[in-house]
Amino acid sequence: MAPTRPPHLAVALDGPARYDAHHYVALARLAERGALDFVTLGDSFARPGLDALAVLSRVAPATERIGLVPTVTTTHTEPFHVSTAVATLDWVSRGRAGWAVGVSATEAEARLFGRRSTTPPAALWRDAGEVADGVARLWDGREDGAEFRDTSTDRLVDRDEPHHVDNRGGTFAVRGPSPLPRSPQGRPLTVIDGSAEGGRAAAARYADVVPVRAQSPEQAAAHRADVRRRAAAHGRDPDGIRVLVTLVVDLGARESAPEPGLAAGPPLAGGGPHFIGGPVDLAELIARWHGEGAADGFHLVPIAPHRDLERIVNGTVALLQHRGSFRTFYPGGTLREHLGLARHARRHAGRPARTGGAA
Repeated sequence: MAPTRPPHLAVALDGPARYDAHHYVALARLAERGALDFVTLGDSFARPGLDALAVLSRVAPATERIGLVPTVTTTHTEPFHVSTAVATLDWVSRGRAGWAVGVSATEAEARLFGRRSTTPPAALWRDAGEVADGVARLWDGREDGAEFRDTSTDRLVDRDEPHHVDNRGGTFAVRGPSPLPRSPQGRPLTVIDGSAEGGRAAAARYADVVPVRAQSPEQAAAHRADVRRRAAAHGRDPDGIRVLVTLVVDLGARESAPEPGLAAGPPLAGGGPHFIGGPVDLAELIARWHGEGAADGFHLVPIAPHRDLERIVNGTVALLQHRGSFRTFYPGGTLREHLGLARHARRHAGRPARTGGAA
């Protein structure tokens, strides 16, 4: 069935480690000029470089509309810390935050914390899903607009009692509530890669956006249908999930007569099939795959961040906009509005939360 919405486009800011905040600000502003939905910044305990969440907190006041989605590793991180950090980003960006759920699979990463050994991938993703659930419950622990300042004590106080959270996973226990007011989006966006089985199971249950890797529109459509079917089995509305194809793009390798298509590329940050071609070819691929209902959009991972992002915005996006296939402005102010997703309502009303799916 042909899609009724234009494609959603996100871009990764990944590349060699940089310690210059202006580099990331410039890239995010460039993506914002093209009205892209959001930017991502990968992270792990095994890679050199700045903390992705902190970097995008610096980018937030230097941008106005584009969504900001850092990777946050869950394996050695407590849900309480994740929930407050990501909610803070949502506040400082005025409702433009999300987080990409990451896992730590190496002994070297475990040794950094000195308290856990490595875990099989299936268990890692099960634990990551439980963290995502615990984080969401903490975000739901406050009423919308329930805080006001008590001038006599200079403290924030709830007009109504907060909703206490008692959530236990396989590797953590959370007892709320969160110290922060409910965030501008209700809940910041949760992004979980659905390419591998463990990640897909967690994504179908907890994610708002699910990136997948696919070599053809048929494979992408099968992945999308599987995510939606699993989400429905958890009682979720599949139309409340956006499935994006992750595509590594190289728009500079062939400067003359490039042929569109996908080819097996080297293992790169962000994973995904490898597109080699020009901006026009990329626009044709995006339009064709989206027109066939293969995906709700694309998560593009440039090989050369500045060069390729400039060609994406000034070439690919400009062509899609000229054809009326992509927006020319942001229709709203929050990341959920960019993606056509409603502000998330609280899940509970005054009773302790129990472990379960992120309904």
